[in-house]
Amino acid sequence: MVSEIIVKFLTRVYEKLLEDLLTSVIEANASDIHIVSGTRPTLRIGGQLTQLSKKAVLSQKDTAGLAESILGKEKFSDFLQKKEIDLSYPFKDKVRFRVNVFFQKGYISIAMRLIPFTIRTFEELLLPFASLLPFTKKAQGFFLVVGPTGHGKSTTLAALIDEINHTRAEHIVTIEDPIEYIFTPDRSIISQREVGNDTDNFNRALKSIFRQDINVGMIGEMRDYETMSAAVTAAETGHLIFSSLHTNNASQTIDRIIDSFPAAQQKQIRIQLAGSLVGIFSQRLLPRSQGGLIPAHELLISNDAIRNLIREGKTHEIDLVVETGSSAGMISFNRSLSDLVRRGEISMENALTYSLNPKELKGLL
Repeated sequence: MVSEIIVKFLTRVYEKLLEDLLTSVIEANASDIHIVSGTRPTLRIGGQLTQLSKKAVLSQKDTAGLAESILGKEKFSDFLQKKEIDLSYPFKDKVRFRVNVFFQKGYISIAMRLIPFTIRTFEELLLPFASLLPFTKKAQGFFLVVGPTGHGKSTTLAALIDEINHTRAEHIVTIEDPIEYIFTPDRSIISQREVGNDTDNFNRALKSIFRQDINVGMIGEMRDYETMSAAVTAAETGHLIFSSLHTNNASQTIDRIIDSFPAAQQKQIRIQLAGSLVGIFSQRLLPRSQGGLIPAHELLISNDAIRNLIREGKTHEIDLVVETGSSAGMISFNRSLSDLVRRGEISMENALTYSLNPKELKGLL
């Protein structure tokens, strides 16, 4: 009886601590919170990590108690066996968090990313509306949003899907792990499927879309060549497919997709990708001069030249086509950086730090 009272008391303590910590994330306008034993809870604000100095250093029991508060007893037991788990966590009908709970050095740690309930528009995200809008109007094709982890890929994908939701009457299916942004159907019907809860895996869910009468699909992340193959096939067969990859630019993205396939299948995927790809948008969030973050981006638009380079295996020449393709609507990353520097949005130092070709960037400036 006494032990049950202690357990209930500790549960309430950690529930209250979790509430306090997540409230701190919202009030500080932070993007992430890190919960690690041996240190204070730490927020990422404007790209920089900041410890909550008024909070106590967390113990191993604290991180375990907070993890159980997030997961619940059943999922916590499952986590202890698998050693890591992904999920989404709603908080007070205000926001959601994308959560990863994991072990490090034998101790439990938690990384949580804030996902607002409100899906922001291209303009609010400071993304090039006129350049991205045409991709939301296409009947079919394969469009990728790429960039490093934590640089806004999911947010951009959500903006693209929500633009379609508000302007077209379509059936949209998203496949995510976990579900992040919650869409409110407007002109479109939106079915959101979460790996683990609504489907076993990305590949099986993608194969099922052919029987679900869909027009538009969004794959949260392509993790293996089976998923990539199913996505390209879906785009080939009359669907508009959006997805993301952790790559730095357009040419690297194409190489990553092709190299993921066994050698015997690479020629075929080149042909399929050349025929289905409509564009690749690469983005990075940079420190803004007046505080916060601002995106720099690259946009590849698939045309005859791009399609031929993909088919012929000359992806190393794609960067040059993007750099010289401004008249066709393409945007090179260095031109985006140089524009931000001229407008006073970012410093020259940061532009050179993030540029993949600093020598060329100096020439543009």
